[in-house]
Amino acid sequence: MTDSTAPLADKDARILVVGGAGTIGSSTALHLLRRGYSNVRILDVYPSPSGNSAGNDLNKICGNDRGLGIWGDISDEAWEGWTHDPVFQPYCHSVGKLDLACGDTPRAAQLRRKYNLLQSLGRKDVEWLSDGDAIKRKAGHLADANIETWNGLWCGEGGWVAAHDALDSVGRELASLGIKTAFGPSGTFVSLLLSEDGKTCTGVKAADGTEWPADLVVFAAGAWSPVLLDLQGQCESKAWIYAHIQLTPEEAEQLKGIPTMYNDEYGFFMEPSATGLLKFCNEFAGYTHYTTATPFPLTEPVRISVPRSHAAHPTDTIPTESLEDIKRLIAKTISWLSGRPLINQALCWCTDTPDAQWLLCEDPRWKGLVLATGDSGHSFKTLPVAGKQVVDLIEGVLAPERKHAWRWRPGHGDPNGTGRGGPRPKDLADVPGWKHD
Repeated sequence: MTDSTAPLADKDARILVVGGAGTIGSSTALHLLRRGYSNVRILDVYPSPSGNSAGNDLNKICGNDRGLGIWGDISDEAWEGWTHDPVFQPYCHSVGKLDLACGDTPRAAQLRRKYNLLQSLGRKDVEWLSDGDAIKRKAGHLADANIETWNGLWCGEGGWVAAHDALDSVGRELASLGIKTAFGPSGTFVSLLLSEDGKTCTGVKAADGTEWPADLVVFAAGAWSPVLLDLQGQCESKAWIYAHIQLTPEEAEQLKGIPTMYNDEYGFFMEPSATGLLKFCNEFAGYTHYTTATPFPLTEPVRISVPRSHAAHPTDTIPTESLEDIKRLIAKTISWLSGRPLINQALCWCTDTPDAQWLLCEDPRWKGLVLATGDSGHSFKTLPVAGKQVVDLIEGVLAPERKHAWRWRPGHGDPNGTGRGGPRPKDLADVPGWKHD
């Protein structure tokens, strides 16, 4: 069922995608061009894959294990894209996914419910692993891990995707389809252009003064969204962290094809890259970076969490406490790598909504402006179809339950408990070890 409304743009309309070299933006541009829109331009600070994008990363967890509802359906659609669409398929590694908990915890109960649900849907690729021995039988590289009390879900339709390479593939496909681009100062958003009555968005003004006229603007600026545009508190930008160990060719071969492993208390890692880089992430509530900014159309600065991109601050690493968390993850799971240098440490920025639903709607303040942000940890795993949702909205055919979930909703909070949960994030100003200016 769809909620059919008038489309927001014709096929020959001038469409600008702000943040178009990132995850949701590049996916949106791809689906626009695939559906026959002929005048699409992406604007971004950096060329594709954007240095500001959380998707410009070595790898990301991916899988088809969401079950029912909006995200279950999108998970199905995305997995189909990852495994069959030639733009994405080469970068998907379906090595299986372990989603694990430590003992008899609420998280373990949640995973057990998910397992029962997936089984009831007829899934043959899922298995409940009741203890450490069962996990080790699925994941031989954990043979010496100290995980006796762990349990959780095995999902065969899962693994990881080569994130940077997949984004780069989208950028190359966009170029072959005739995308228009503006990067650097001419692609850096400063403000919207508005009609004389202030009710319609008519384009974008860039940092070098360029004014880009448009019939429709899609604002998909990722973690920079609430900093550039006043979203009335609906999004908060946060950083998560990662670091790598450089393996020898022999070590990389030893870990080739391992399933992705995630644990809600310790973190996650997955198969090493072709160059032998093994990425580790701890699991925690993220970090904010509160300072002042003046998002459009405000005229006075406000205090808001502002990303510090690694592209602009290449000497930034990660907080000392996160580094210790990663060392703890390694010692717990593959202790033979303990003590090795942790290289390529960086902060990875995305923006959350309180209820972890996207903010994907026409902005009620200005006709002709579509918001496509509020990643909330969903977006990269949905890269093949994230932009499909945006174009469905533009064409007036977005399913009503999706349109409602992703609506403009300041002050809505998290009434159904669908948000990330956990404690409030610490602020980077309160943790040492990451800043090396």
